[in-house]
Amino acid sequence: MNNIDKQYQALLQDILDNGVEKKDRTGTGTISVFGRQIRHKMSDGFPLITTKKMAWKTMVTELLWFLKGDTNIKYLVDNDCHIWDGDAYKRYVNSPEVKIPYSKEDFINKIKTDKEWEEKWGDLGPIYGKQWRSWKKSDSFIVEDDVWKNDEGWCSLKDFNKDELYIDQIATLINDLKTNPDSRRLLVSAWNPADLPNQVLPPCHYGFQVYTRELIVNERILIAETNTEIIPGFDSHFDTDEDVHKVLDTWDTPRRAISLMWNQRSVDTFLGLPFNIASYGLLLEIIAKEVNMVPDELIGNLGDVHLYSNHVEQAKEQISRTPYELPKLNIFEPAIGKEISILDNLHIWSPTCFIIENYQSHPTIKAPLSN
Repeated sequence: MNNIDKQYQALLQDILDNGVEKKDRTGTGTISVFGRQIRHKMSDGFPLITTKKMAWKTMVTELLWFLKGDTNIKYLVDNDCHIWDGDAYKRYVNSPEVKIPYSKEDFINKIKTDKEWEEKWGDLGPIYGKQWRSWKKSDSFIVEDDVWKNDEGWCSLKDFNKDELYIDQIATLINDLKTNPDSRRLLVSAWNPADLPNQVLPPCHYGFQVYTRELIVNERILIAETNTEIIPGFDSHFDTDEDVHKVLDTWDTPRRAISLMWNQRSVDTFLGLPFNIASYGLLLEIIAKEVNMVPDELIGNLGDVHLYSNHVEQAKEQISRTPYELPKLNIFEPAIGKEISILDNLHIWSPTCFIIENYQSHPTIKAPLSN
């Protein structure tokens, strides 16, 4: 069942019918509505929009980049992902140091081949990856060159305790899910007001929260029947549900379902939102795998939901298309002989480990990106 395409098309129509004209930082102009929500059951299929062809590898590459804690576009361009090129190039062109700028193509080529250039111009500031994996405890220390200072004085960075300087929000989330899955504090924030001036672009999707619930015995049986060769009706041989649960535990059948809700202040609905939906769907799948839970519901809370003025005709074209059935996601672990954590071994995992199967879509609809 594909309700996500229908919701997305309805949102495009909502903007066309009810949007107001607004100016924006890019100078393009938008029509905009405020405060919308989308919801998707992961059991209905992976939420990759089918009413236009989506660049799956590009989206996966960006998410892995976030999870690595990286903020330099070198990893992206090396993996043929160019959605942040414009932001890096804009920062370069607008720098007072630059008198006669390189072309964008030459700029990206230097990112690939010139280490010094990449380090200076490839970094986008403390954006998503930095906040997710290394939120700086700015009130407790300062860093200058190769030393850092806390209340006790200056120390070498070689000897520092990273946990004292930074908060790894993703690692904390995984630990909390394993130790206190009913917590109401299972969230990650990318919105750090102290770092906003140093970012090429303040986070559009600025935070997400997860929620878990215990699965009833019948839900677990259905999962076991999908993943394990069991005899239908095996549970009739046991006196209580708890006895069945114990047997299912021996097969490592998940005990809980997990949902994810992300919050987004600014939504480029035609180009950006389909990426956001799929990216957070994949993030939900990755987190669920890490903690042995079942992906349940994906929810997006959307603030300023807009169409750029040069995307209107493209939106109308997409609205006219009939959705296909949703595809399925398969995660293939790197062939190293044992099951490994994704988040603890991101240097091993690559976009090719995340395969979309049975993806049928309408053709791509091209539209300009406003930076």
